Amino acid sequence: MKTFSATPADIEKKWIIIDAEGVVLGRLASIVAMRLRGKHKASFTPHMDMGDNVIVINADKVQLTGKKRTDKNYYWHTGHPGGIKSRTAGELLEGDHPERVVTKAVQRMLPGNRLSRKVMTNLRVYAGAEHPHEAQSPEVLDVKSMNSKNTRS
Repeated sequence: MKTFSATPADIEKKWIIIDAEGVVLGRLASIVAMRLRGKHKASFTPHMDMGDNVIVINADKVQLTGKKRTDKNYYWHTGHPGGIKSRTAGELLEGDHPERVVTKAVQRMLPGNRLSRKVMTNLRVYAGAEHPHEAQSPEVLDVKSMNSKNTRS
């Protein structure tokens, strides 16, 4: 028996919508990363972009466990000497772009290669409940009901 290797003609992409309200960030990010990569499919091929297009809504209402809202830091460098800067996860979630917390969590769960950068273009994250992708008729994936540990009250 030969190992199956998918070609671009074999790939079927679906549109998935996930509501992040009340869902724990790490658990949400691991499910989204798996869907983006295509590892949930039986025809998974490691060197192909097999994953679905994922829309995450209500990213500003994602939950963090423990003291991560105040203790988890996101760092970046301005490029100037001594230019390292940081913000906490709480500051990002309450700021202008709360969707960046979800985007970074998913990005860091993917390998750091060219394919992962291509796969990240299939992720759309929105802070509110509205999204402009109704024409694609996305299927709803209920992450809350997958496992009781996926939510925090």
